Amino acid sequence: MSEPNILVDIDARGVARLSLNRPAVRNAFDDRLIADLTEALARLESDAAVRVVVLTGSGESFSAGADLGWMRRMAGYSDAENLADAMALAQLLRRLNELAKPTVARVNGAAIAGGLGLVCCCDVAIAAAEAVFSISEVRLGLVPATISPYVVAAIGARAARRYFVTGERFSAAEAQRIGLVHELVPRAGIDAAVETVVAAILEGGGKAQARSKRLIAEVQDRPVSDGVMALTARAIAEARASDEAREGLAAFFDKRKPLWRR
Repeated sequence: MSEPNILVDIDARGVARLSLNRPAVRNAFDDRLIADLTEALARLESDAAVRVVVLTGSGESFSAGADLGWMRRMAGYSDAENLADAMALAQLLRRLNELAKPTVARVNGAAIAGGLGLVCCCDVAIAAAEAVFSISEVRLGLVPATISPYVVAAIGARAARRYFVTGERFSAAEAQRIGLVHELVPRAGIDAAVETVVAAILEGGGKAQARSKRLIAEVQDRPVSDGVMALTARAIAEARASDEAREGLAAFFDKRKPLWRR
């Protein structure tokens, strides 16, 4: 029996570790891995016991992007087949980007092309200092199309203009400088660094975190208009009246841990 494309492990705290599991091809993805990862994310999102999702790669790489054998096969697909295939990847990226649970990218090694796109879709990205990055599509005559909204949101248009057209590799230090990753650590220390972030996430209320994630998308790049003011006022008014906020405030004044931290 072949190894599964995706490994899922959920600990007693509700921390789900989701590992891309094709180490022989540096965790490159094909249509099967895309479908399996999309399904796994859907299951984790609907599981009330899951609080945090950590995305990583098996072996030495995070993900080398698209499997080139798969890409070569797709060149012979019809236009409709190619479009459907590309849409499956677009839907995966959107699901990860909009997941209601906090997400952490554990970038244990190279993150190339679509693999870099996965990193951009996570809320927090922690990378091994040894990791390398590239938006390499143009070097194959391709374009970084489905990942582009998330990459531009992460690194900005100016950095994207360079790395989209050069396809050059860049270091983890450069990835941090341009905003792609939040923190760099030696590979041997990556699990400890991820655990520190996960522990911080577990301090917060899950419903408040989900609403906070949506709030970013709702206010990003919008002027502070009457409509935005009304939206934000409604968000805090609804939060104040929620069971989670009542519990959080009661726990604070009672000098105890809220229920979600027990």
